[in-house]
Amino acid sequence: MKIRTAVKTIFCGIALASVAYGQQSPPLPPPRAGFTFPQKQTLTYSVDWRVFPAGTAVLHFEAAGDRERVNATADTVGAINLIFHVSDRFQSTFDRAKGCTYDFDKQTVEGRRQINSTLHIDYGQSKSILDEKNQVTGQSKHVEVPIPGCMTDLLTGVFYAASQPMEVGHNFVLPVVDAMHNVPVTMKVEGREEVKTPLGSFKTVRVQPTAAAGVVKNRGNIWIWYTDDDRHLPVQMRARLFWGTITFRLTANENK
Repeated sequence: MKIRTAVKTIFCGIALASVAYGQQSPPLPPPRAGFTFPQKQTLTYSVDWRVFPAGTAVLHFEAAGDRERVNATADTVGAINLIFHVSDRFQSTFDRAKGCTYDFDKQTVEGRRQINSTLHIDYGQSKSILDEKNQVTGQSKHVEVPIPGCMTDLLTGVFYAASQPMEVGHNFVLPVVDAMHNVPVTMKVEGREEVKTPLGSFKTVRVQPTAAAGVVKNRGNIWIWYTDDDRHLPVQMRARLFWGTITFRLTANENK
């Protein structure tokens, strides 16, 4: 069922390059001067597949000492939920000053598929360590992959991009660590648009994540609309794939 991929596509949107092999990742650029990650913030998005309500996604940011913790949930709703139930959980922890991810965990429930995984980044040993278990079959997997240095992850990367300058016509690159690969992803700052969501109208900067290879290459595109201010809050995200379009729209932004 394609909605399984749809609910996860944007939160792991930078994963469009996650099957690219052998590319040299540049260093992760630190947050721009004066930028601060939220001490506490909860973002809620409605998720539509084509013209149908498909789900709800909620992200919570919270400071944890010198690190930032991000928790995200993605759940199907309505008729889609009856056809194919999805309830995914993501957790990421990264360095507030440098952006380096330390841990990225996932618990996925997608129809009959149930998988838990933990991805730990050991910078001392320059490697990422994945432990994954299929809760249905009991099968486990352990993978260790070398990394070049400080990297972001599939969830954090979408929001860490907000810490970077966004000037139309100028791109920046984020090195992204996935379960088994390290990928440089170019964030193309394409233009300015006014975007309307259930929360209101926003002046935004449209950014497209791209890479030299990946599962979405030649089959679709992903865009993220960030507010055109110092916050760079992602108010809309869209994946246009060969089987349809999935859109996330911000419906609530609470300091809690």
